[in-house]
Amino acid sequence: MQSVWSQRKAQPHTRIVQQAVLALVAMFGLLGVMAAGYAGMLTPVTLVVDGEARAVHTNQTTVEAVLRDAGIAVFPEDRVQPARDAEVAANATIAIARARPLTVRVDGRTIRVRSHTATLADLFVELDIGINPHDALTIDGHTAVPASGFTSAPATPHTVAVRRAVPLTLVFDDGASQTIETTEPTVGQALSAAGIEVYLADRLTPGASERVTSGATVYVDRSVPVSVQVDGQTIRTRTHRERVGDVLAELGVTLLGQDYAQPSIDALVQTGLAVRVVRVAEEFLIEQEPVAFESQVLPNADMEIDTQVLSQAGEAGVMQKRIRVRYEDGQEVSRVVEDRTLVRAPKPRVTHYGTQIVIRAVQTPDGPREYWRRIRAYATSYSAATAGTPKDAPWYGITATGMRMRKGMIAVDPDVIGLRGELYVPNYGVGCACDTGGGVIGRWVDLGYDDDDLQIWHGWVDVYLLTPAPPADQIRYVLPDWPTFPGR
Repeated sequence: MQSVWSQRKAQPHTRIVQQAVLALVAMFGLLGVMAAGYAGMLTPVTLVVDGEARAVHTNQTTVEAVLRDAGIAVFPEDRVQPARDAEVAANATIAIARARPLTVRVDGRTIRVRSHTATLADLFVELDIGINPHDALTIDGHTAVPASGFTSAPATPHTVAVRRAVPLTLVFDDGASQTIETTEPTVGQALSAAGIEVYLADRLTPGASERVTSGATVYVDRSVPVSVQVDGQTIRTRTHRERVGDVLAELGVTLLGQDYAQPSIDALVQTGLAVRVVRVAEEFLIEQEPVAFESQVLPNADMEIDTQVLSQAGEAGVMQKRIRVRYEDGQEVSRVVEDRTLVRAPKPRVTHYGTQIVIRAVQTPDGPREYWRRIRAYATSYSAATAGTPKDAPWYGITATGMRMRKGMIAVDPDVIGLRGELYVPNYGVGCACDTGGGVIGRWVDLGYDDDDLQIWHGWVDVYLLTPAPPADQIRYVLPDWPTFPGR
């Protein structure tokens, strides 16, 4: 708790502060009364500038003075409503529609204006500037058309440029001509803008990079489209060359060795021509192949009949071939044998067979008999009734030699056993080789019987050819191989 002395000591200071505050309040109140009185003497006005409104109070009496007093600059082309010299009434609205600042560059001139026009077309009418439909128009560097308008705030400045189109006559190599109007700076750009396709190989006179001049004539010499298939790829190009060889040279395609083109390098170039370059390569291969040897079978008078000796084993020879292999685009297309060389000659296989006749004896039921040859043969049996001939046939029972069938008649293969010779077959007896049969071939004998005592034979037997031996020129010294019968 503060002492009474302290409270008394603070009272004079507090009293001074309170007096100062009261003085300030009185002063501000007086100023407020004065301001309210002055404001009551000002005229309220609404200013609308390009559609944006604001309220002001003014002691000015005319529109122009009010705008100047409000710090609003007005250009002669701006529209002010009411008029600038009109008197201002209380609560009046002053509307300002600003003219747009424009810079127009046309025909080498620069025109600076302020305009209320909404489109380029209206602006050009206002400035009496004629526009060709092919002229190029820009607003601030952006492509525009006569109907283009100004969409930004009216106070925004813009630059309008007009680039005049000039006539350009095109003469083509086929005699056709065409006139275009262009605003492009170069010949190539003018043709491209007109939708006229020009290839790098086409010839333009003046050239594509030359400047366009009004009324100029451009000569267009068209190139011809061709395609070239080479080294696994297809090159599509255009050319003025007349022959295939010149086109390949233009593309840097070289024919080496036996390479060739289809069509040939002398062929004339036509529109859409397709050329194929065929790469040719050749190599030589050396191949060896066996040369078969011959088999020689030679007689030997010092060797007994039915004996054989291999005097020399056959040996195949070796033939060496040099082969030219041709490849086209990596694929083999031909092989030609250029030459053959016998590296090693074949050696024949030489077999000697005996031709010496040795007379021996064989014991028979009727005593010993001499024979000059023994043959291992397969034996069967038959009779007249089993020979397949009808009994009422005139030749029934008649053998190939004309003799009547009976026991002792034996059918043989005449190429193995000569006809009419005597044979001895153990367990059968002596017989005559007096018959043949369609199925009796090689080392096969068919033993004949009478119809009433037929015995069945099926097996291998020794057949003895009894003396006398036939003349040498009637003997088959080398007999055919065994027949393929069971039990051989």
